[in-house]
Amino acid sequence: MINIGNFFFRYRNLLFIFLYLLLFIPSPPIFAEAALGGRYYYWPITIGLLVTLAGQVIRGATIGLAYIIRGGKDGRVYAESLVTTGIFSHCRNPLYLGNILMLLGVGILSNSLIYVAIVIPFFLFIYQAIVLAEENFLKNKFGDAFNNYCQRVNRWIPSLVGIVATFRSMRFYWKRWLIKEYNTQFIWLSGITLILLFRYPQLTNNDDQQRNLLLATILPLLLLYYLTIRYLKKSGKWTSPA
Repeated sequence: MINIGNFFFRYRNLLFIFLYLLLFIPSPPIFAEAALGGRYYYWPITIGLLVTLAGQVIRGATIGLAYIIRGGKDGRVYAESLVTTGIFSHCRNPLYLGNILMLLGVGILSNSLIYVAIVIPFFLFIYQAIVLAEENFLKNKFGDAFNNYCQRVNRWIPSLVGIVATFRSMRFYWKRWLIKEYNTQFIWLSGITLILLFRYPQLTNNDDQQRNLLLATILPLLLLYYLTIRYLKKSGKWTSPA
């Protein structure tokens, strides 16, 4: 599993985009009546948006409070320090947990049984392998400090004990959140927009012209957001706190 994790770690960012594209493959529905244009179409929309939003909230809180520099080095697992504060004091892999919830949510939103029943379990297998590879590295580098951390904090299931105190005791760096997340947010929000407008024509009263108008409005705005944050980052006008 560790070797598998090391392999997928190298391509984990491309994997996220690839799995997003799989949302649009034909699939039997989770909610049959919603797929037929029934009045219960709001069920996959409501559940899906709540789940995927929860994932982004977890990622945002993690990055804004205590960001972990574990982006890899030369395509391999790497960490400068062992971060155990912020959301990492409640879950060892909150960023990955956020990704899982974001993809599960958009899978429900797209009403795709194949995605939820096949793609998501495959994604979980890959993430478990990546996490085992990372933990192997961290154990070898930080020794007892990492072992003690593992005894206190769950790998996947967050503990909410003391979560309010965590937020009160730390500063939230919203600029760091935007700088680190603008690419993910652009892909995520664009995907949600496409799913809503093409999977659920009820939202635009089956009016293609209205749908196209919304597409022509929302997608350029999202692109403008992406380019603005990218410019502020690359130009040095915004810098990410350590």
